[in-house]
Amino acid sequence: MKYILLLGRILYSLIFILSGASHFLPSTIEFAEKSGVPMTEIMVPLSGAIAILGGISILIGYRAKVGAWLLVIFLVPITALMHQFWNVSNSEIAMLQFTMFMKNLSMLGAALIIAYFGSGPLSVTKGKGLRRA
Repeated sequence: MKYILLLGRILYSLIFILSGASHFLPSTIEFAEKSGVPMTEIMVPLSGAIAILGGISILIGYRAKVGAWLLVIFLVPITALMHQFWNVSNSEIAMLQFTMFMKNLSMLGAALIIAYFGSGPLSVTKGKGLRRA
């Protein structure tokens, strides 16, 4: 069962690590600016760094509770600013934004679970190497 939890951490963290890297691209910064995000030149790369750090923390299980709180800090404003389905008049785009909003809420829920319980077995912990539980 401990390998299932490790697989879950790997799968969960991938979206933050991979999509966080895109926050350094000019096209992502431009898209955020068009979506009304303030100070995009600073905020978008900063959000990418937060997502990557949180994702890596959970992936390897090093200070995963802190990493999970980083993901909460990432997800709350991203969800509220970037997926405002209630402000979209096109029904297809509204449905897509609603789906993305709900996906982010589910990831937020998982981050809160990790923030409470930690990373579990097969985690790297400070000064202890690989922890086997």
